[in-house]
Amino acid sequence: MGKPIPKIGSRRRNGRIGSRKNARKIPKGVIHVQTSFNNTIVAITDVRGQVISWSSAGTCGFKGPKRGTPFAAQTAAVNAIRTVADQGMQRAEVMIKGPGLGRDAALRTIRRSGILLSFIRDVTPMPHNGCRPPKKRRI
Repeated sequence: MGKPIPKIGSRRRNGRIGSRKNARKIPKGVIHVQTSFNNTIVAITDVRGQVISWSSAGTCGFKGPKRGTPFAAQTAAVNAIRTVADQGMQRAEVMIKGPGLGRDAALRTIRRSGILLSFIRDVTPMPHNGCRPPKKRRI
């Protein structure tokens, strides 16, 4: 007859079958909000840094310039927090990065969600005199 063809994309490869999304209980986490002028990304991690839930304005259905709006940031924050609230998160730290319009809207949404915030930190990278600028244009 011949040898049976082995399955390549088997789900049993590492021994885990079902998804563990709802199995873990996370009492404390870190909420990372990254805002640019074009998009807002909200990622929620546990204290070790493993991502539990994330959302962005683009995945919430906003297209083009609407992704940079405060309302899009608010929607992204609500979507990310909804899943971790079901997993039992009560306390969180907030790290905000970037210059976008969605900073305040996302933070306001996180405050209203019922999760106790231990601190809010701005981790926007600031150059200490940064890179050398390009040479002057000569026309």
